Amino acid sequence: MSGPRRILVTGAAGRLGRAALTLFADRLIPTTGLDLHDPGDTRADRMVTGSAGDPIVVRDALAEVDAVFHCAAIPAPTLGTPHEVFTTNTQATFTVLEEAAQRGVRRAVIASSLSVTGLPWSPHPQTPAYLPIDEDLPLQVADPYALSKQTDEAIGAMMARRHGMTVVALRLPLLGGPGDQFEKYARNYVEHPSWGAKEMWAYLDTRDAARAGLLALTAPVTGFHAVFVAAPDTLSATDTEALLDEHLPGVPRRTRLTGRSVAIDTGRATRLLGFTPEHLHPLSPPGQPPFSDQEVTP
Repeated sequence: MSGPRRILVTGAAGRLGRAALTLFADRLIPTTGLDLHDPGDTRADRMVTGSAGDPIVVRDALAEVDAVFHCAAIPAPTLGTPHEVFTTNTQATFTVLEEAAQRGVRRAVIASSLSVTGLPWSPHPQTPAYLPIDEDLPLQVADPYALSKQTDEAIGAMMARRHGMTVVALRLPLLGGPGDQFEKYARNYVEHPSWGAKEMWAYLDTRDAARAGLLALTAPVTGFHAVFVAAPDTLSATDTEALLDEHLPGVPRRTRLTGRSVAIDTGRATRLLGFTPEHLHPLSPPGQPPFSDQEVTP
């Protein structure tokens, strides 16, 4: 398909929203940003302020838009009451997609999360049914954020059936970039490796997440699809098999994970979207900066 003429990016002032706006601007794709406040330094050529859950605000933001990258959300269950987290996130997703569909928009990407599995924020110990995890993994939702992401994906599937909209949900791990929070997590995993088990010690450079979004808006797919996207390695210096032996013992493994390979099967994103991460953050030798931004050719 031809590229979008104008993309609405919700959550425009957030980590992923900013990266998406930068990528789209570099590709000369006009954009409208939507956020509660305009920070004044995004790459959007039009900014709308207000809630992504407000139909009136969203209608304004959708002017001349033919594709949507929906990133707006409360990004953790600790950043609001359970009611606020669930209702804010799901109301925004329903409002943005329904209003977009009513205006003829037929391509949308929503920022889902690895948290949809129920593992990262569960108040009780949870283990996956098997490893590496993939999109068929049984969900074990036990917190309002995971429930909001599960509901977001159900909304996306409904919009595909109801309106013939193509919706891709990107199941994202920890996002960051050079000199960003990856360094903190890598140090934590050295001192407390068990902390990473609930997230598979996974990460993805924010620039790659934005590029996955653009691919999802232009790939020759129809209907609804949820896909895991992640870097192929982990933020832990320990080999993955050793981490799993120690911290997820007894979980069946469907394939061998060599070296620091991430315990997430991202094959569906590769097959459907043609997505391969370009920005890897390998651990550096002692005495060197924690990460170097290494460009790799797919």
